[in-house]
Amino acid sequence: MLGQHTFAAFLFDMDGTLTDSIAAAERVWTRWAQSKGLNVEELLASIHGVRCVDTIRRLNLPGVDPEREAELIAQAETNDVAGVVCIEGAARFLAALPADRWAVVTSAPRLLAERRIQAAGLPLPRIMVAAEDVERGKPAPDCFLLAARRLGVKPEQCLVFEDAPAGIAAAEAAGAKVMVITATHKHSLATPYPSLNSYDAYGISINEQGHLLLRAR
Repeated sequence: MLGQHTFAAFLFDMDGTLTDSIAAAERVWTRWAQSKGLNVEELLASIHGVRCVDTIRRLNLPGVDPEREAELIAQAETNDVAGVVCIEGAARFLAALPADRWAVVTSAPRLLAERRIQAAGLPLPRIMVAAEDVERGKPAPDCFLLAARRLGVKPEQCLVFEDAPAGIAAAEAAGAKVMVITATHKHSLATPYPSLNSYDAYGISINEQGHLLLRAR
């Protein structure tokens, strides 16, 4: 059980984990899919938890430059943050953490991530690993390994908060423990890891070594 472990740091995905930005993201991606003649429902099922450019590359659309299209989509998403809110209890939870003991690790570009975090009324982290900071996005472990290194801790000493299969796989590959956030899930996700629907379910204790301990409220 996670309540029996202490952690050197917490690593948070953003979309679906700290912020609920599904409606905003899907508005932009729906318009893009329609402009390309793609099946909207199928595309929306594939976009969450991974980098925009990787989604477009997988589509292998003729005459489409994935990097350029990703830039255009990211700009449209940055311009549209209507309805972006924080996950229940996230603000209180983050406020209880020492600033040097947590990071945001997101598949979104940095400017978009900062825009959504601020739109949700959450504090910007001291450490953020964004889409452009790694060559390989989730499900590769690179982003979590980099975040741990920037925090000066080992990845196996970290607890990763994730909501998407690609992010969970990345955390596993990095050797971190995992907490699955289900606040925005429409369907149950088969996973061996503990889950929470609201951060209000947990409080945080800090031991003499400065390590973090989750405690049920």
